[in-house]
Amino acid sequence: MIIFRYLCREILSVTAAVCTVLLLVLISGRFVKYLANALAGNMDPEVIFAVIGYRIPGFLELTLPLAFFLAILLTFGRLYVENEMSVLKACGISERKLLGYALIIACALALIVGWLSLWVTPMGIQKAETIFTAQEQKSELDRLTPKKFYSLRGGKGVTYVDSMDEDLQLNDLFLSVSAGGQEARPVVVVAERGNQKFTDRGDSRYLIFQRGYRIEGVPGQADYQITQFEEYGTRLEPPEALSEATEIDAMTSAELLSSSKLEHRIALQWRLSIPIMLLVVAVLAIPLSRTDPRSGSFARILPAVILYFVYLVSLNAMRGALEAGTIPPGVTLLPVHLVFLALGLVLLLSEKISMRSRTGQPLSLSGGDQ
Repeated sequence: MIIFRYLCREILSVTAAVCTVLLLVLISGRFVKYLANALAGNMDPEVIFAVIGYRIPGFLELTLPLAFFLAILLTFGRLYVENEMSVLKACGISERKLLGYALIIACALALIVGWLSLWVTPMGIQKAETIFTAQEQKSELDRLTPKKFYSLRGGKGVTYVDSMDEDLQLNDLFLSVSAGGQEARPVVVVAERGNQKFTDRGDSRYLIFQRGYRIEGVPGQADYQITQFEEYGTRLEPPEALSEATEIDAMTSAELLSSSKLEHRIALQWRLSIPIMLLVVAVLAIPLSRTDPRSGSFARILPAVILYFVYLVSLNAMRGALEAGTIPPGVTLLPVHLVFLALGLVLLLSEKISMRSRTGQPLSLSGGDQ
């Protein structure tokens, strides 16, 4: 029990540290993307942290298996380098017993990952998509701030409003845009009032100016065109799509389970694959952590990480093939897990096989290795 508590503390502390680093990398990358959307006027800066908060369970679900895999490699690799593994084996703690300890920890983490994958992540995606939908329904006028210049979407122009009524009526407007075409000429529009109007189908929005002037021309040239108008409209660019997930990603696991559609069954299999993957990588990590004390505890990290990503890519490739219909619908993602589980078991037995071959003794799975 003392050995188990020691290994549990070491593995979980390293898992937490690695998971935190990976999580910060993912969050920072997503924050930069959201910040770019906010600067482009596609979303309010106030909702960035709310969206990131709802997406954290999905990030955690993906980082925990890799963090646990690296934690086993680093912890057991250090035990080999500092000869603690030799002491453990001399005291009767076999590699098979160490695998059992690692699997107990893996089962606990798999329950957490399964909870995230099956329940928390879909719920977070639903809430994030609700925010994105609300942002896409907002027009550029909804984000205008009085007495400040505001860039329209797509770099179409710059607008300014002196004041704004509660019903979004704009007062003392200024708009500078390009007329377009190969010989684009700057256009300046000033008006007393303005508001937003939709087409009958509601798929286009226009900024309508009332009682003002439209001035078109190139500064320094004398061919200006000045037009006085009672009403003048310019089309507002539609918002960019902010959604990052498909409708299936936002569905609950219960909905996927009750559905008979192929893509829904595949999505449910993927959610179940993440906790299964965590158990399989525990079996893979134990033999991959074997290292010579003179090589250092990081000697096996690179090939082990490559093998992990081969595993992950294989799962994604199988999922893509199932969705594309190139594989019969009855096939699941389970064969990929079984292949890498078999590889882990072969690696576990490889040291015993080589030892038996050198001593000439028959291989036994049950005796002599307590």
